[in-house]
Amino acid sequence: MSKGFTLIELLVVVVIVGILTMIALPSYQAYVLKSHRIAAINAILDLASREARYYTTNNAYTSDMTALGYSVSTAFPVTMGTGSTAYYNLSVASVTAGTSTTPADFTLNAAPVGNQTSDTCGTYTYTSLGIKGITSGSIPDCWKQ
Repeated sequence: MSKGFTLIELLVVVVIVGILTMIALPSYQAYVLKSHRIAAINAILDLASREARYYTTNNAYTSDMTALGYSVSTAFPVTMGTGSTAYYNLSVASVTAGTSTTPADFTLNAAPVGNQTSDTCGTYTYTSLGIKGITSGSIPDCWKQ
């Protein structure tokens, strides 16, 4: 009786590991995309909160990062990510001053970059009226956390 594995047994193990990888990897990648999506939602809602806070003291919205409490001295977009990997660019897409007939408003964007561009939701938008939007996908599915 010999000890060890036969070539057939090793090939069967390799095939089984390959099949499990093909099943698990897409699920893991979808989970990673979703976690970055949640971070983008939180960042865009934080930016909206900062805009609202700024509006209460200045009666206007702004696209100045330092006025919104960011310590970064550069202009928008702000790159969101971990380490040197970016996932979204957060920006104030538009700020409109109010008039006697129309209120002031803003629109915020979180645009995917890098690997995140393969996410089904695309660019997130949020307005001063609390209107949530995306460039693709379903708003209820993409905005739920």
